[in-house]
This record gives sequence, structure tokens and C-alpha cells, in this order.
Amino acid sequence: MWCWRLTGLFNVPCRLSRSTSHRSAWLPGYRKIFSAAAARWHHTAPESLNCVWQLHGDHLELRYANTLMRFDFVWLRDHCRSASCYNTKTNQRSLDTASVDLGIKPKAVRVDETTLFLTWPDGHVTRYGLEWLVKNSYEGQKQQVMHPRILWNAEIYKQSQIPSIDCRSFLETDEGLKEFLQNFLLYGIAFVENVTPTKEDTEILAERISLIRETIYGRMWYFTSDFSRGDTAYTKLALDRHTDTTYFQEPCGIQVFHCLKHEGTGGRTLLVDGFYAAEQVLQQAPDQFELLSKVPLKHEYVENVGGCHNHMIGVGPVLNVYPWNNELYLIRYNNYDRAVINTVPYDVAHRWYTAHRTLTTELRRPENELWVKLKPGKALFIDNWRVLHGREAFTGYRQLCGCYLTRDDVLNTARLLGLQA
Repeated sequence: MWCWRLTGLFNVPCRLSRSTSHRSAWLPGYRKIFSAAAARWHHTAPESLNCVWQLHGDHLELRYANTLMRFDFVWLRDHCRSASCYNTKTNQRSLDTASVDLGIKPKAVRVDETTLFLTWPDGHVTRYGLEWLVKNSYEGQKQQVMHPRILWNAEIYKQSQIPSIDCRSFLETDEGLKEFLQNFLLYGIAFVENVTPTKEDTEILAERISLIRETIYGRMWYFTSDFSRGDTAYTKLALDRHTDTTYFQEPCGIQVFHCLKHEGTGGRTLLVDGFYAAEQVLQQAPDQFELLSKVPLKHEYVENVGGCHNHMIGVGPVLNVYPWNNELYLIRYNNYDRAVINTVPYDVAHRWYTAHRTLTTELRRPENELWVKLKPGKALFIDNWRVLHGREAFTGYRQLCGCYLTRDDVLNTARLLGLQA
């Protein structure tokens, strides 16, 4: 639908406005210079130029690289990259945005083969590369994906044959680290093998890509089924699929699991791509997807066990999307810790339960369940904003260690290695 509307706009015939306050034209194949004082058009470029623009009363309209873009005049002044407005050494804005006249308009506009030039009333000149404008315009961002991903069910993941990364390669080479992070960013899970099965070595592993996020569970957690904390995870019971720390205002981004010892049966780990399931809901019932992305829910963790006393509350919808391109970036799904639903009226609550049932049905489809057996020496990293995890019941003595990582630092490491994250 959006592309269809653009096609309609692109077929507008060349015309000149009679209004002196709104002089504009679509003139393909020309460079144009607009002077508010002279109030006339000048054509100075060869017809091969693939850029046209139109000046309106409060914004500039520009078509380049098959993208029709609209820029507010204040936006164009605010994002100026000149030496007096932007510090290229620190990559920070120097211009005081509050000093820009909200009614500002360019005195002159010029476009050549690669650059847009704007002259402001005070004589300041702003230059923008046309490619930069396409990349950073709202219209351009709507067409871009912030985080490239491969959505999967169990069969898709198994057929992909994603290799585990050797611990030494992970710790000692950028190539091994980059391969690991690429797998993690695309699939939301990644494995490192040949890790010495100790908490200390697991900590060294985690710190290779991020700062460890200390929480109410400590820095590095280490648990068995002794119910030392007020959480079902500290038992031998099965755990249904869920994401962790939904009761934090910002749920932990990455979770690390390393099984140090298991003398018994069962205990396989369940992994489900929450984004794959959400995509099925979007395709089958887009209105339900939208509801799950808009209804705010409270999640709560109340603990009074031994010396641990905590009361955490986090608020947010089940599905969290970027509003400009509707890209899903976080799923907050935990039926154990969801608090009383009292943020919407009864009729919305009932529609939410219907949408929640649709999503849960997708999450529980057997074909979407990837079961893995965690063993000493093989560490698992999980994107807690995307992949749900669970566990089957087990017998015997089982030791696990792990931690949470700060999402910002993991993505920072990936970007420094040249990955889109």
C-alpha cells in the first residue's frame, strides 16, 4: 500500500505554482536553485541528474534513489554537519537546538549530483549528501531493518547447521568472536564449546563480549535444585517457555547458561524463537499482534526466602516494536511472573486474552520447540529479548552457572567488529 501511494505521487506532472508563497515544481533531470528573494527557477544541470525537489511552506520534499522524502525545516537546520554545528571528533552536536527559530525557512536551496545545499537567513550554509538523507530520513528508515534476523522453528534451525565456536577461538581471535556474534545476532542463540566447566571460566567467557549485569541474583549465579531462592528455577520441576526478568523495567538482554554437572536424567533445555511465533500471529491475526504490542502489563517478583527480600515490578507489553517500521525488538513473555491485569478495561482485557492465546498456541507448537541437552563444557548464550527458554523435569544432582549480560555492550562489541547490530 505504501509503495502504491508513492507511485501515485511520482506520476505528478511537471507544474509550477502560481502562489508567491509556495513556488514549487517537479522537474526531473535538472539541478534547481531556488531564491526566495528572486522568486524564480534556474535550471543549471544536465538532464541525467536523478534528483528532484519541491519547496513547501514548512518543509522540503525531495525524491532521490526512488525514495520520496519530506524534511521539516527545523530538522534540516538542527542536523547540520558543519564545523560550527557538529563536532566530528566526538560525533556530537554542537548546535543549541533550542536556539533555532521554529519558523525558520531556507533562503536558498541548491542540488547537485550528490549534495543538497541550504542557505539560511543568517547566511549559514548546510550541506547534506543525498545518500545520507536517504539513509536518515523517516521514509528511508521505514524501509530499513534495524536488526537483520533469521526466524526459525526447530527444523529450520537444525537444517542451518550452525556450528558451535571453539572456546579458544572465541577468546583469542576476532574471527572466532565475530562468527559467534553473527550467529547470535541472526538466530538469537549461540554456543561455545570446550569451555572448562567452572564458574570462573564461564565468567571469563562472558566478559569477552560484555560487562556482566549484576542483579538481585548476584553477578555470577550458581544454582542447584535446593530452592535457595524463591523461584521455580531452583527446583527439579519442569519450566514452561518464558523470558527472564520480565519484572525488570528493562529485562536483561542476554543470558548465559553452562551446565557444570548433572548426575541424573532429564533436564533438557527448551528453546523457542519468540519472534518466529510472533510473525505467525502477525500474518494470521494482525489486529491481535497490534493489541499485544499496545496493552501494558505489569510483571512482579516477590521474594522472601532466607535472607533474600525483593519486590520487583516491570511494566510493558508482550510485544515491543519500533513505531516507525513495526519491527519487533523485544518479547516479554512469562506467565509465572505476570501480575494482575488492571491496566485496561474489561473488554480490552478479554480481547487481550484472545490474542495471548493465539501467541501461546504458536509458542507451544511442537515443531517450534528446539530441545538441547546442556553438558559440561558447552556454554549457551540466549537473546532474552527474543528466544524463550524452558526445561524438562530432571532427576539427580544438577549444577548450573551463568549470568546476565548488558545488551548494549554485546551490540557494541558486534558493531566494533563490523556487524549490523
